[in-house]
Amino acid sequence: MDNNEIKIPKRILSSLLSSLAAGVVPRSGAPYIAIGREEEVGAVLDDLELIAEGGAGMRFIIGKYGSGKSFLLQLIRGYAIERGFVTADADLSPERRFSGSKGTGRATFCELIRNTACKSSPDGGALLPIITKWLSDLQSTTAEEGFEPGTDEFLKQVEKKLYSVVRSLESQVGGFDFALVLSRFYRAYVSGDENAMSACMRWLRGEYSTKTEARAALGVSSLIDDDNWYDYIKLYAVFFRKIGYRGFAVMIDECVNLYKIPNRISRENNYEKILSMFNDALQNKAEGLELLLGGTPQFLEDGRRGLYSYEALKSRLYDSRFAESGYKNLIGPVIRLRRLSDAELYALIVRLTRLHSQYYNVKARITDEEQQDFLKLCLSRAGADTMITPREIIRDYVSLLNLLMQNEGATASGLINGGAVRLSHEDAPEDEEAPQTGYDRRNYDFNSEDIDI
Repeated sequence: MDNNEIKIPKRILSSLLSSLAAGVVPRSGAPYIAIGREEEVGAVLDDLELIAEGGAGMRFIIGKYGSGKSFLLQLIRGYAIERGFVTADADLSPERRFSGSKGTGRATFCELIRNTACKSSPDGGALLPIITKWLSDLQSTTAEEGFEPGTDEFLKQVEKKLYSVVRSLESQVGGFDFALVLSRFYRAYVSGDENAMSACMRWLRGEYSTKTEARAALGVSSLIDDDNWYDYIKLYAVFFRKIGYRGFAVMIDECVNLYKIPNRISRENNYEKILSMFNDALQNKAEGLELLLGGTPQFLEDGRRGLYSYEALKSRLYDSRFAESGYKNLIGPVIRLRRLSDAELYALIVRLTRLHSQYYNVKARITDEEQQDFLKLCLSRAGADTMITPREIIRDYVSLLNLLMQNEGATASGLINGGAVRLSHEDAPEDEEAPQTGYDRRNYDFNSEDIDI
């Protein structure tokens, strides 16, 4: 990709640079700075092709803080949307878990549905547009068949098409009430009853907290709660495929929050839910559903509190003894994010320079040699071979570009060699010495001829 030729919308570019400068994963524009994750993305996209055929899949994206887990998930989200999938994403927190009381499971469901996206609504909140488009398509198809819109026969034919879909959902767990609510939404949609449509959408989004409230509003006997929310995720995957989408890709990040649960029983209940999800995926019991979970190595490997502490999960996710040789394996359920190579990191800062110049319409006052000097400073820190993360480099490099743009008297070499650029090193021990202002004279491989920058 040559960003000198490709004009990126200013709105996306603004959001992208603001997010990167703050160390936050951009929600839009991720492909414009995607460097060095082609194999990982390709492995998940291969999964999605199987999902489109009615299969199921589950992957664990494992990497330390700042290594690019969240970025990779957002990148995949964008690719999945472009390929005709519905996506949903959420970050776990003390208030959002897979299993728990006091609404923590339902809160995860609500966050996922709130962030539902598709090609026509890529920024989230897509559930209502998806359903209304489906109903509109049913009406258009019926009109094309020669039925006069607004007549009783026209409405009967539309209802016939709708019921053929909703009846096929009744065999799923929770499918009967789901089908009932969809049918009532259609009647409210035809009559223009906004209150009834709103009540149906509240139920579909899991916003009713008591059965009494749901029964009074819609007459249904159940609701989405902490115990059954995942069943409804599977149900949505079936529904989306039946109305024309290729499948449902669900991305759940910050799973390290499960590792942090202090109560062992509560923690294991969450791991049991993950086991159930994993078994469903591997046994094709979740038609059209791809699950992607992002977490740190501690979340996966800690034998006392991580997934490996739950024997049933450890036996399924543990690397074989052959993996210890250091070879990558992108077919198994765990994708471990490797450190980007020196050449990939260099390509990344070159890409950032172009984006920064394009947004501010000012040529960055930094030479190729100074870019290499910046990267050498980053890589000279003890342990950088394994500990350096893209987040650290991106945040500090964007800061460097901002300083050069706003201060005419500043020079890149002066800021780099003068110590103004210092990495934060989030994962370094607190008592570790601050990085030196110079850098050592090791050999670095900045040959990026084979990398698209």
